[in-house]
Amino acid sequence: MARKSLVVGLAVGTAAASALVAATGPAAAQPSAPAVDAVAAADSMIAARPAALHAGSHDAFQRRQVVQSAGLTYAAYDRTYKGLAVKGGDLVVVTDSAGQTRYTSVAQSNPIGELSTTAKVTASTAVATAKAQLKTVTGVEGTSLVVIAGDTAKLAYETTVNGTGANGVSRLTVDVDAVTGRVLGTEEHVTEVTGTGTGWINGSVSLNTTLSGSTYSLKDPTVTNLSCQDASTKATFTGSDNVWGNGTGTNKETGCVDALYVAQKQVAMLSSWLGRNAQNGSGAAWPIRVGLNDQNAYYDGTQVQIGKNTAGKWISSADVVGHELGHGIDDKTPGGISKGGTQEFVADTFGAATEWYANNPNDPPDYQVGEEVNLVGSGPIRYMYNPSLAGDSNCYSSSTPSQEVHAAAGPGNHWFYLLAQGSGGNGQPASPTCNSSTVTGVGIQTAIKIMYNAMLLKTSSSSYAKYRVWTLQAAKNLYPGSCTQFNAVKAAWNAVSLPAQSGEPTC
Repeated sequence: MARKSLVVGLAVGTAAASALVAATGPAAAQPSAPAVDAVAAADSMIAARPAALHAGSHDAFQRRQVVQSAGLTYAAYDRTYKGLAVKGGDLVVVTDSAGQTRYTSVAQSNPIGELSTTAKVTASTAVATAKAQLKTVTGVEGTSLVVIAGDTAKLAYETTVNGTGANGVSRLTVDVDAVTGRVLGTEEHVTEVTGTGTGWINGSVSLNTTLSGSTYSLKDPTVTNLSCQDASTKATFTGSDNVWGNGTGTNKETGCVDALYVAQKQVAMLSSWLGRNAQNGSGAAWPIRVGLNDQNAYYDGTQVQIGKNTAGKWISSADVVGHELGHGIDDKTPGGISKGGTQEFVADTFGAATEWYANNPNDPPDYQVGEEVNLVGSGPIRYMYNPSLAGDSNCYSSSTPSQEVHAAAGPGNHWFYLLAQGSGGNGQPASPTCNSSTVTGVGIQTAIKIMYNAMLLKTSSSSYAKYRVWTLQAAKNLYPGSCTQFNAVKAAWNAVSLPAQSGEPTC
């Protein structure tokens, strides 16, 4: 997906640790001192060529995104090499209100050596190879030369193709070695969840709709692109009376009532709890389309599609819609969609937070995934307090990152539950720990705040191990005068058997 970059006039270089560079706390501000431009401070830090960037003489940076949260500024940068985008070369600089660098998160672990940028494979050959990765192809979004960072950097063609793959609808980015023609890697943008449970769903709700002339539409009046549409026509539902749906789960308009309600509750949660301006961080989201002819739902970078259960009812529950939009939030924080088996647990945390914020009596807040939509009659598909109830692992192991992404969510979901509710549950089910420890929770609002601020440190090299580091650093950044939250994050990771990482922060 194309991203707009703000070009920073910098030349950069050097080398050091891939994940962290800590700095001292903010200096005491004088009342008469001028305001510090935290973004300019981050740019200056990059221009100073610190060792942490692992950059060489051919590297430059483009500032892509700036997010402010809890008094800190997170500036994300993309790297170029001889003018070509570097995949896996991104980084985030965290500055405080005094302009001091608090942390630097870098995806790349070593500098790119001298690399030719002349391809030996043609672009058309690379496109053909990319198309061959799908069962059917409906379109090609484009191809370009990039540099793939790693132990040995490689020149590659990057192509995004649309169609169907082994698991259904696909929007796939394929990297093809521009010298050898072999596939270096693929990235699937279609992220899906399969929900199960009982009930139908949010009942009588209020919606923020748009009036044009005498016609109302299921379109949010303030959040750009946030609307609910018929998937078969991509037309936003409209009407003359601003009364929507009939309470029947098989009715698409009713499915849209549930979906838009959830999306708007999530917008409110993001603002109230996290200080974020809608799902993409800039006051916008994506159209939600109800009518997918599948027992599924997905986000693909351009839309959210909502499918149905085996009874034909649209699965627009808080945790399903909140989860899919959560993929969008993940996509629109630094580093893009989380990797290393973490993407589904990340989205589940936003589904849970949305459900808890909405606090709808027809869908009481809990830590089950999909309990309100009876997909195949087998109950919730994931249980955050005890993932083993659905056959997933409660505990992290070296095999977790290589598991199917939904199964790999188990340890992360378990960690989040322990952080929010504790092992005793605090009114929710008790949660067994992998080390027989007792964990005290900090509440879901604090837990999602720590999770979100960890995501603002995310790079394209995300993994379970790095999320341990980032969540600890986030707790330290958010609560500098207290170790309570930091210790809870650490205890919860220990309780799901994710071990301490080299260089992780202390409190």
